[in-house]
Amino acid sequence: VPSAPRLSAAGMSVVEHVREMAAAGLHSNVRLLSGLLLTMSCNNPELFSPSQKYQLFVYHADSLFHDKEYRNAVSKYTMALQQKKALSKTSKVRPSTGNAASTPQSQCLPSEIEVKYKMAECYTMLKQDKDAIAILDGIPSRQRTPKINMMLANLYKKAGQERSSVTSYKEVLRQCPLALDAILGLLSLSVKGAEVASMTINVIQSIPNLDWLSVWIKAYAFVHTGDNTRAINTICSLEKKSLLRDNVDLLGSLADLYFRAGDNKNSILKFEQAQMLDPYLIKGMDVYGYLLAREGRLEDVENLGCRLFNISDQHAEPWVVSGCHSFYSKRYSRALYLGAKAIQLNSNSVQALLLKGAALRNMGRVQEAIIHFREAIRLAPCRLDCYEGLIECYLASSSIREAMVMANNVYKTLGANAQTLTLLATVCLEDPVTQEKAKTLLDKALTQRPDYIKAVVKKAELLSREQKYEDGIALLRNALANQSDCVLHRILGDFLVAVNEYQEAMDQYSIALSLDPNDQKSLEGMQKMEKEESPTDATQEEDVDDMEGSGEEGDLEGSDSEAAQWADQEQWFGMQ
Repeated sequence: VPSAPRLSAAGMSVVEHVREMAAAGLHSNVRLLSGLLLTMSCNNPELFSPSQKYQLFVYHADSLFHDKEYRNAVSKYTMALQQKKALSKTSKVRPSTGNAASTPQSQCLPSEIEVKYKMAECYTMLKQDKDAIAILDGIPSRQRTPKINMMLANLYKKAGQERSSVTSYKEVLRQCPLALDAILGLLSLSVKGAEVASMTINVIQSIPNLDWLSVWIKAYAFVHTGDNTRAINTICSLEKKSLLRDNVDLLGSLADLYFRAGDNKNSILKFEQAQMLDPYLIKGMDVYGYLLAREGRLEDVENLGCRLFNISDQHAEPWVVSGCHSFYSKRYSRALYLGAKAIQLNSNSVQALLLKGAALRNMGRVQEAIIHFREAIRLAPCRLDCYEGLIECYLASSSIREAMVMANNVYKTLGANAQTLTLLATVCLEDPVTQEKAKTLLDKALTQRPDYIKAVVKKAELLSREQKYEDGIALLRNALANQSDCVLHRILGDFLVAVNEYQEAMDQYSIALSLDPNDQKSLEGMQKMEKEESPTDATQEEDVDDMEGSGEEGDLEGSDSEAAQWADQEQWFGMQ
């Protein structure tokens, strides 16, 4: 009985038809036809040659990958590699026949390296990073393409294998010296800016209009060392150059840096500029949404969330913005769900981790919250708000010693600036023994930045404890001279009540509510005055303690716990 004939059309085999459809992007058609052909091959192993079977497995797996059926795709890619291994053995055993027709066929075979890369992509989509690393590690160094090295570098970095990550990023730059994301990867792993710049110097010198690149590297070197002021100045110098003016990425970086430095007004301004230039912008919009929510602009936050969902629901940012709206509406369970969904989409989203951590903390699940804040610190070691979240958890669980150790470490590693001084003072305020130290730290912070709202709020708390209301009023009036903030107006109202200045106190509560209509404590202050209840010193002190804790964004938690002070001050998620 003669063997079944190989399937072919006039001068063109059926496998070649599959290949052409795959190249044309007809994935659904490839999936149907290759599936049928693979079944035929199973029923008659002689129907297709080993190389044809290999191709069919690869094209079928590619179509599954396109349909996001990653586990199924991995299984078919694995079968393809097994077929390729068998093919390699037979080609070694059989001597070359010299048949010219076989040469094009071998040249058309899908690359084994590409198959392994696709498998690694599947594993990353399935959150199986170890398997992804293992498959890429199996490719000899000399055969690794730039995209393989880039994926490996990112995976190593995520797994904490910094040395291997640096090596892979450097290999990307050796092959592609203008790979800017690889440059950012190296800078984030503490490789010196000068060393990174030296790897691109030849291409900078040989191509016109690239002189800005060395300044760009310098700017992001400052970003990754936490030197926000110099980073801002350097990026501003780039942004002012006519060729790079109105670049959305630079504006987004500036907005993020102002945010980290606690300059929320400039941050919002830059985010708005970037958004006007690119209405489909997603990156950084989670921070922008937080800042809007902090100002009580919940309707704007809701609109932003809807707009982002219309752009893409496969990014973390829309979910974080929506979660931010829920958090500020005191719907913590929903905020927790939305934060978890954002992390599922992007496990490196710092904002999502901070949102979920804050929601967990407000629901009383402090130990779980601590895990999220620690992960945020690992991902963003130069962001103060991540440390603030962790310290707040320590204070909430009465672990003052751990909070003090952490605050001191932050003070030493990020330097003595208004933000780190205020954070350390916050912890000192929790211990009666360190009250004087807290006062000294706050005075230093306010000397550096007299308008720094968190420092003003903490100093007001201290003055309230000492019943120095006149000093507190002077402090608050000075802080409000060049800015308007809901919480500061509310605190001033509370202090004015303490000195029986009821009419002006009412005015201050009204201003606070005009800035944030959802500020419950300002509303309560007005209601107390309307009932003509004269607050005692003790009640006044309690009000200020509750109030000050809510920092700039009003009452986040609805909690009376003094330990929740920093949580209530915009720190809960992504303040700086």
